[in-house]
Amino acid sequence: MGRRHNLTLIYIRLSCEFVYLAVMLDVFSRKVIGWALGRTLKAQLPPCALERAIANRRPPPGVVHHSDQGVQYASREYLQKLRDHQMLPSMSRPANPYDNATCESFLKTLKREEINASEYHDFEDLLKSIEEFVDRYYNRCRLHSALDYCSPQEFEDQAQAESRASVGAMMTFFGR
Repeated sequence: MGRRHNLTLIYIRLSCEFVYLAVMLDVFSRKVIGWALGRTLKAQLPPCALERAIANRRPPPGVVHHSDQGVQYASREYLQKLRDHQMLPSMSRPANPYDNATCESFLKTLKREEINASEYHDFEDLLKSIEEFVDRYYNRCRLHSALDYCSPQEFEDQAQAESRASVGAMMTFFGR
């Protein structure tokens, strides 16, 4: 089964403004692979998260890119970025939150463990806190029952090691 990425968008209330966060997860490992925070809900926020994910992952052709329904994800620019990287677009069915459940679960965790538990002075303070939460805590330390109680990074490292070991064994077997 090929890799699949999920993308979703939420708003966060600061004391004097709303800001928006676009997040992309690797469904296999639950790892946040791209995100972008912005002051406006314009079509450029999801492409920024997508570009970050592409830069972080360099996805192989055929990765399924799943998103909520929304004009941001159906824009010509966004769909062209997916085509340029040979990613296959997929969208949630109307009124069906289960299609994007892994991203929704991450957002619940982000809200409960970071956003609702903290007070932010301004946009820059929130940006710094989200970066800390995602890059240093969630991806590297937070354990997931769906991942055999490993962090997303640890789960990916184990899967990569197992993949290398099985390829090496196959090469040795066929080399005889």
